[in-house]
Amino acid sequence: MKRSWILVVVALAGLAMAQVTVPFWHSMDGPAGEAIDRFAERFNASQSDYRVVPRYVGDYREAETKLIAALRTGSAPVLYQAEIAFFPRLVAEGTLRPLDGLVAGLDPAFVDDFYPAPWNYGVVDGVRYGLPFNTSTPVLFYNADALKAKHLPVPGDWKTFEDDAVKLTSRRSKGFIAILDSWIFEAMVTSRGGSLVTEDGRPNFDSPEAVEALEMLRRLVDKKAAIPRNLAESQFAQLDFVRTKGMMVFASIANWPAAEKYSFAFELGVAPVPREPGGKVPMGGAELVILKGASDEEARGAFAFWKFLMEPENIVEWIYASYYVPLRKSVVPLLEDFYAENPYRKVAFEQIGWAVPRPRVPEFAVWRDYLDEALEKSLKGRMDPRAALEEAQKKALEVR
Repeated sequence: MKRSWILVVVALAGLAMAQVTVPFWHSMDGPAGEAIDRFAERFNASQSDYRVVPRYVGDYREAETKLIAALRTGSAPVLYQAEIAFFPRLVAEGTLRPLDGLVAGLDPAFVDDFYPAPWNYGVVDGVRYGLPFNTSTPVLFYNADALKAKHLPVPGDWKTFEDDAVKLTSRRSKGFIAILDSWIFEAMVTSRGGSLVTEDGRPNFDSPEAVEALEMLRRLVDKKAAIPRNLAESQFAQLDFVRTKGMMVFASIANWPAAEKYSFAFELGVAPVPREPGGKVPMGGAELVILKGASDEEARGAFAFWKFLMEPENIVEWIYASYYVPLRKSVVPLLEDFYAENPYRKVAFEQIGWAVPRPRVPEFAVWRDYLDEALEKSLKGRMDPRAALEEAQKKALEVR
């Protein structure tokens, strides 16, 4: 009997030694982070070759800082969730493992089931470095009761939005909470038909559309119709909205699940980003990437986990937890009840038809910091909008 137990222990030890560990760094907290933990547990239980170990490493900006430090010390993970503006920089710096060999083995029907925009984003200069994981679009969250009380339309263009913000302002509340973030500002530019980067890859921060967008925000601040909040104050911005100190705010659709932990004393409305004719909205989210230092076996394990995440029932669970956009066409019918329960949930998905990728320029990961500074100088300081954007443009040009 004793010998049998020894054999069992030895066999289990051998199995553990054979199992390949796949460290996975991500930026999902709250319900989305809990879902990732469940997926890893189920994947690990479904096979004995790999063990995925997920680790939350802070929001996208915090995760980027930690990854850069880990790359310098040789302690980077195998699998990493790369925000899509940071992704081109990782490609340009040669830190990612090409994935064409792994993707070549996929069933063509499986590949064709993906929506083109998120599927194609992972390819740079004809080589695949990224795998689609979480895709979002910015949306307008608004206090539906406040708009109804004043008989105001849900804004579909920027003039209506500005008018609404002013009319929603009272002694105790502002019409709008302005989040000073490059992605939100980018939506205000692309929805006007502009772009923050030119076709030849140069910064375009002082374009007419960008100046027009920042001048609009400055007018609202000057009229006391907007509360400017920088990224460090994002939690305050959320509380401003929940406590009806601000009636409208732009954010990712993925912010909704976290907001639901609060008790709203009003009907929460969600609408597309206001647009001018021909305007677009920027995609948000991240790619899953495999770091170049990963072994062949680690890379196969990471890829196997990604395929597991892309199974329809897992995508459905992911969307229930995170409110991100479904990546595969075959999943949409499985979400009918979810969207029917609250039609506002479908707004981000419906914007995919006019969504465009974020700038595919490696330097943009640095340029956006200058843009964030310009927004703060103009809206929390007193710098002229055009001058602030021209300063950001000059700084960005010096990076190249």
